[in-house]
Amino acid sequence: MEKKLTTTLFFSALVTLFIASNGHHNASHGQTADTTTASIDALQRRRNVHGVLNAVGWGILMPLGAMIARYLKLFKSVNPAWFYIHVVCQCSAYVIGVAGWATGVKLGIDNPVTWSEGHKNVGMALFSLATLQMFSLGLRPGPDHKYRLHWTIYHRLMAYAIIGLIVFNILEGLSLLEPDTRLWLGMFYLLVAYGVMSIILEIITWSVYIHRKRKNRKNSDQNVNGVNGANTRPQQDIV
Repeated sequence: MEKKLTTTLFFSALVTLFIASNGHHNASHGQTADTTTASIDALQRRRNVHGVLNAVGWGILMPLGAMIARYLKLFKSVNPAWFYIHVVCQCSAYVIGVAGWATGVKLGIDNPVTWSEGHKNVGMALFSLATLQMFSLGLRPGPDHKYRLHWTIYHRLMAYAIIGLIVFNILEGLSLLEPDTRLWLGMFYLLVAYGVMSIILEIITWSVYIHRKRKNRKNSDQNVNGVNGANTRPQQDIV
């Protein structure tokens, strides 16, 4: 009887230990699953923040600032206000864009498989060129300086390169984030709208430029021939 009781207690203890061990394992597994889910959610939120900051900074404000500098100076009434609007817009775009770039760098350090190599490399190139462009504003020569033309050519070529990298990397980043299709299409159509507006405004700008050039040449010829005795100042180039 005592032997049976001892055997029963022994098996009961084994069953209890097994149940306790299994329960602890399930609890640990549940905690691990919860932690993994929370980590995935936190990572996705950080990726979303990265995407929003870059979309606003690089994708919206930066092209808008470039268009202001390129086309607003066509109107004499906004000169030189267009320049200060351009600077404010570009500085805001740079600050927001760098914040987005920094979040991307941190994401790449914490989770190296987050981004593709192409997206990371283009992002680094974009940050580098944009930084050079911002510093070049402080080196902008005066209107009559002999190096003003060289600076203008450099500034515009850099702007075109930056905008090209922006378009590529935003669309690449959206494809990596795999957002709602409407969000991807919305950003795509916004960039297309910027492109169409730029083409239309470019045609208008060159038309006005050519018209003013012809008018200035005609006035100059009249002054040379003595038809018009008034001194006519040449119009400033707008392209």
